[in-house]
Amino acid sequence: MTHRTVGGGPGLPAGDPRALVDAPSPDCPVEIALAALRGRWTTLVVRELLAGERGYGELRAALPKLSDKVLSERLAQLAGAGVVARERRPGWPPTVRYALTPRGRELGPVLQALWDWGAAAD
Repeated sequence: MTHRTVGGGPGLPAGDPRALVDAPSPDCPVEIALAALRGRWTTLVVRELLAGERGYGELRAALPKLSDKVLSERLAQLAGAGVVARERRPGWPPTVRYALTPRGRELGPVLQALWDWGAAAD
């Protein structure tokens, strides 16, 4: 049986060959989105950056239970996915600022939809 990742419902792409798969595929748009958001804490880092540009220390303060190791990993993962831009600014000490890219800002409604879906399960 063929598994449709998406398709057939309102707002979903009908006829896109990437939706007609029988196993997960790395070029599936849903898999791409899930890979970008994988890992614990990722959505909370995105949430903080949806509020605006932040420095590493500001992110640590906003998420005090998040370890330095995991925060660094999540920022690198999000940067690699094109969701976060990292800007190193000169000075002493040099500072690094993180901001969502335009593509990253598009995750706001996605996270809201996930929240709404999860909240409806209560």
